[in-house]
Amino acid sequence: MPTTDHTTVRGPGSERRARADYTGGVYGSMLAASVVIGAGTLGSFPRLELVVLLLLTGVAFWIAHVHAQLFGARLAQQPLDHHIVFHACREEWPIVKAAVPPAVAVAVSPLLGLDVQGALWLALSVAVAGQVAWSVAAARHAHATWRLVAVTASVNLLLGLLIISFKVFLKH
Repeated sequence: MPTTDHTTVRGPGSERRARADYTGGVYGSMLAASVVIGAGTLGSFPRLELVVLLLLTGVAFWIAHVHAQLFGARLAQQPLDHHIVFHACREEWPIVKAAVPPAVAVAVSPLLGLDVQGALWLALSVAVAGQVAWSVAAARHAHATWRLVAVTASVNLLLGLLIISFKVFLKH
């Protein structure tokens, strides 16, 4: 059952709930970066199409994660009711939240004088920054040492740079 502080759940899977918000955010940020790369390698997407693609991909993966949680591990552990469904939806929502900043970056890119390629790079940078920020938030929430916070930020930055290298590689 969910608690009112939204940080833990009693019973099976409680450890997962404590990390879920951040895990989904890191995952969603990496997903958004991948969408930007995929869109950029296929040609010039109009900005509105890329914004919609980012948001709908986040929603589609959110639904997939909720479904997997409800009908995978949850069904075997407890009967399904509306509280459990609501909890699973809330727990996986950071996947969608992580798609919003890159989508906003694409939407405001004309105000910054960026062409479509510039918008793609901006969105990719925002997604990677989000990935690092979610990982730092997770480490801080877990009361990690500053050294461990730096390690997780560095690892996620390296993962983000790896994703960026895919864009560079696919473009040439």
